[in-house]
Amino acid sequence: MIKNIIFDFGDIFINLDKKGFTQKLAALGISEENEQVKFIFDQFEMGLISQEELINFAKDNFKVSSEDFTKVWNSILLDFPKKRLDFLKDVVKSKKYRLFLLSNTNHLHINWIKQNWGTTLFSEFKSCFEKFYLSQEIHFRKPNKDIYEFVLKDSSLIASETLFIDDTKVNTNTAQELGIHTWNLIPRKEDVTELFDKKAAIF
Repeated sequence: MIKNIIFDFGDIFINLDKKGFTQKLAALGISEENEQVKFIFDQFEMGLISQEELINFAKDNFKVSSEDFTKVWNSILLDFPKKRLDFLKDVVKSKKYRLFLLSNTNHLHINWIKQNWGTTLFSEFKSCFEKFYLSQEIHFRKPNKDIYEFVLKDSSLIASETLFIDDTKVNTNTAQELGIHTWNLIPRKEDVTELFDKKAAIF
């Protein structure tokens, strides 16, 4: 029986433009396939280097201005459909589940979201969750096993009573290894609002 639901953020609630982001980075001469780039991006997502260090890395290695880099960095973020917030509020009202957010994200993105959504909407969204686990704040990132172990321990969750929803297969695969139920949601083909239809069997 599911008692806890852990949601990813990007492409679960807020839509992302991953393809466009990769293309815009490439236009700056930055490839996500480059090992050094990947390492720096991962370090930033885990809060192990600062925003200033990330931007200086782009400046020093790719001759990119801080304004251009920041604009491209945030270009991955798109809209937040209201139906998803309405769905989330309905789940909260049911009082049937403990709800958590677990996201690989960073202060640049969170700051953009706060400014784009407005403080009221962001607070309304955040208040739906018992805890808001952001990789940059807890210093772990998906798909590493330690991030799931941290969340389970920190919130006293039993894996077999927990569902994790994420759009990235490697992330749900790792969660499954720990005995967590998963839904690898396919963006644009499925929507989180379909949760209780798509996963009816485990509820």
